[in-house]
Amino acid sequence: MTPEEYRKIISTAIDREVEAYTFYKTVSGKVKDANLKSLFLELAGEETKHREFLQGLLSKDVKELKFSASKDYKVGDNIETPALTPDLTPVDGLVVAIKKELEAMQMYTALAQNSTGAEQKKMFMELASMERGHKSRLEDIYVNMAFAEKW
Repeated sequence: MTPEEYRKIISTAIDREVEAYTFYKTVSGKVKDANLKSLFLELAGEETKHREFLQGLLSKDVKELKFSASKDYKVGDNIETPALTPDLTPVDGLVVAIKKELEAMQMYTALAQNSTGAEQKKMFMELASMERGHKSRLEDIYVNMAFAEKW
């Protein structure tokens, strides 16, 4: 892949971070549960930090981006994810959020694996780890909502 192709992948990642931010911010205004509202606002804030990091990468000269040209990131494998809308049921919204976090985690892991710069690799691994944490938190809530205990 060429440096310009990597820039396109990073631009797509920025778009996904903005999409996730918008979704979390929107649903935080719709949920009644204070803990869920707080979680969604926290996730929105973290997506903003991810976007800022990625924008920093885009501001660098193309020659400064350090990737191996022999890897396939398979970013296109996840393109058919349903659009995020605030009209979803809470459980469906959690499913979409979990899928988005999974996609982001996989993308950042692939970018880290193909980074040749140590600092860049570390940052992508940290982003993947944060997305994994988001996914785990959302899955815990999903399990409790989708499979509520009955007495």
